[in-house]
Amino acid sequence: MHSSSAEWLPVASAPSDRELEVCVLDYDGMVHALMFPCHRDGAEWVDHAGSRHLDIQPTHWRRWTQSAN
Repeated sequence: MHSSSAEWLPVASAPSDRELEVCVLDYDGMVHALMFPCHRDGAEWVDHAGSRHLDIQPTHWRRWTQSAN
């Protein structure tokens, strides 16, 4: 995961009105942060730049910052 002073928060509290950096579990059970901003659209997650629905189940989130990538 990226090192930052921003604290990771539980995904259940993720807002839908802003770009977020999210953590997901990969197929090996390892947690890692996605390298692009996402936002929540109801129960689904969307690639913020391309508005493409993502097949992910994030575990944690924090506000996206330019230094995140």
